[in-house]
Amino acid sequence: MPKMSALESSFCRSAPWALVARRIVPWATQGLPVTGDVLEIGGGSAAMAAALARSHPQVRLTTTDADPVMVEAAQQRLTGFPLAEARQADATRLPFEDASFDTVVSFLMLHHVIEWERTVTEVARVLRPGGAFVGYDLLASRAASWVHLADRSPHRLIEPGAFAPALRQAGLEPVHLRDSFGGRVLRFIAQKPTSTQGAADNDNASRRTR
Repeated sequence: MPKMSALESSFCRSAPWALVARRIVPWATQGLPVTGDVLEIGGGSAAMAAALARSHPQVRLTTTDADPVMVEAAQQRLTGFPLAEARQADATRLPFEDASFDTVVSFLMLHHVIEWERTVTEVARVLRPGGAFVGYDLLASRAASWVHLADRSPHRLIEPGAFAPALRQAGLEPVHLRDSFGGRVLRFIAQKPTSTQGAADNDNASRRTR
């Protein structure tokens, strides 16, 4: 999984980003109740994780990042949150057992993963049945492309209309997909079906093909 550029890395560790994170978390989660075991992928220096831990002190939170420098910064930032930890992990090969988490959150990181569909598949694997994948990311636009070309960060922006099929391919059902900022940003909530839901969906699909 590619690392962030030096410019993005510096910004993610800045005080302004920490302040912004406190407002972004409730906007990104769209009112979804966040409980139980929560995993953040690509969490950087844990600005979002700290905001989430502060607003949801009951959750058991694990934030991850591929960059050891970011993980070290995250560990320092999460001091004082006893139920939160930071670990190094590649989002395309998560080091967790199947069905380990109730919620997986992703805040503006998927477009840094060239094969972001593999990350979605990993998210589906580590989610428990009935669990949710929630967050936001950039959609492909001329402005977003210019910004990432300027800072030379590895990226592959999500094309409009591509995310829902990728979710379904991974075994997740889109619940809320909302475009914001003139179609430049996508907020999403997707759910992993329970075994009962999956059986019902398969039965319905079978009936439609008869």
